Amino acid sequence: MPRDGHQIAENPVILSDLLSLSAAALAPAEVLLDMARARVMDRVSVDGRVSGSALEAEQTAVHGLAWLATYVESLRQMQAWAERLTEQGKFGEIEQLIHQIAFGEYLAQITGGIQMNQAEILRPQDMGLAPEDLRGLSTPEGMALTQSGNTQAARMRLVALMRERRAEITVGNSGLDDELEMIREQFRRYALDRVVPHAHEWHLKDELIPMEVIDELAEMGVFGLTIPEAYGGFGLSKASMCVVSEELSRGYIGVGSLGTRSEIAAELILAGGTEAQKEKWLPGLASGQILPTAVFTEPNTGSDLGSLRTRAVRDDNGDWILKGNKTWITHATRTHVMTVLARTIPDTTDYRGLSMFLAEKTPGDDANPFPDAGISGGEIEVLGYRGMKEYTVNFDDFHVKAENLLGETEGQGFKQLMQTFESARIQTAARAIGVAQAALDEGMQYAEDRKQFGKSLIEFPRVASKLALMAVEIMVARQLTYFSAWQKDHDRRCDLEAGMAKLLGARVAWACADNALQIHGGNGFALEYKISRILCDARILNIFEGAAEIQAQVIARRLLG
Repeated sequence: MPRDGHQIAENPVILSDLLSLSAAALAPAEVLLDMARARVMDRVSVDGRVSGSALEAEQTAVHGLAWLATYVESLRQMQAWAERLTEQGKFGEIEQLIHQIAFGEYLAQITGGIQMNQAEILRPQDMGLAPEDLRGLSTPEGMALTQSGNTQAARMRLVALMRERRAEITVGNSGLDDELEMIREQFRRYALDRVVPHAHEWHLKDELIPMEVIDELAEMGVFGLTIPEAYGGFGLSKASMCVVSEELSRGYIGVGSLGTRSEIAAELILAGGTEAQKEKWLPGLASGQILPTAVFTEPNTGSDLGSLRTRAVRDDNGDWILKGNKTWITHATRTHVMTVLARTIPDTTDYRGLSMFLAEKTPGDDANPFPDAGISGGEIEVLGYRGMKEYTVNFDDFHVKAENLLGETEGQGFKQLMQTFESARIQTAARAIGVAQAALDEGMQYAEDRKQFGKSLIEFPRVASKLALMAVEIMVARQLTYFSAWQKDHDRRCDLEAGMAKLLGARVAWACADNALQIHGGNGFALEYKISRILCDARILNIFEGAAEIQAQVIARRLLG
């Protein structure tokens, strides 16, 4: 029990005055973040300006700042979630436990070391913080949460409630409105009926998701969910797309990622396309009659998109001819249009010479993946994230119509792509939550069913604690993601929040999958168990749409301004 006068309520698990405790503890964390930002700024500044070479030399401090900011923003959003639910009379026992465990754990990590990944723990001193800088976190409220918020008793009680409420779709109230929860329920039912029974077989056989499923998703409006009604879509919110992506990815990340393909292509066209291009492409994307693929990455560039070498040159008729090699192209064969980033301005070596194309192609299949002249490629065999397959794509004088230069303007390709990053990272965060939830589902079921030493695994405290922390971090990542979507829906810049949501969500998905496999023991290592697939699927989330290290760098650069 805390010695600071904050008592524990009649229920010996939930802290009394929980919301006032967490609100009071949040303020010193925000102060600490400001201190860390100033210390890191001193380290990376030369003559009053942020230095690129200093950023690289101080990478641990810089990326640590990004993680600290992500933790503080996560706690802000958890506090906002708890206050909204309290106002609505929905802040019940399970939500209170999630809230106090989240605050107890994240405050303790801020003080003692943030888990960037299994091998890298960010210590306060890595950012130039001294012991006296941390004293602000040692308020009575902060100590009450760090000492009594995330206890074994609290975790065991949370899991007991989870067992009682297995029929509920999410662990705890998501905080979304009834309309969005109805959408969640619809897609959860679909995933359980049409995806979950087949996903593991698709994965093991490395099969493409059946076109029948794609057609069903099209009928349900997945591909036009956020496209404006004027162009054949439903004009719904980014939050709705988060819910759909989350529940479909919970069934199988490949299915959950199908909508993301159309989402990003539509974003490109809405933000950078001409009116004629919008009228031509958006209705087909919305209906699912046009399936897109993103063709950006090259073999020797990775995250350094500014140095792309694929070229596009005009022919005698004013059309474009593509020459070059691309890699890690998802769903390349069965699609109808490629959003291709290529260099059109000669004698440039950076992003300013890049342009974006809407390159039409004929859909292929496994037997003949690329039937058009001037394009070829092959499948890249991968551990997970199968369903759509990954390919190399080679352009050898591939023809693109002049009218298919996005925006009909050269040199804008990188800027146009940047405009999609917010939505792409929000979507990736939502998919990560779905994968994490799938891991929790499998871990919970196995822990219930598996008997050892005369009782179910779930009755052992360390097994129960793993499940409790999965549920807590899923809710933390969920609130950060929903906040990012809300910002986007209200036309507010959210690249910082979206990046944080993606950074945290990917780590949470991997941690949940890893812990769920640990609960399975040796069986988790067997291909026949679903958790082996979920582990493979979770691993990609820290890499695509911005590797964790790149993501942290981007967040930090924004913070350092």
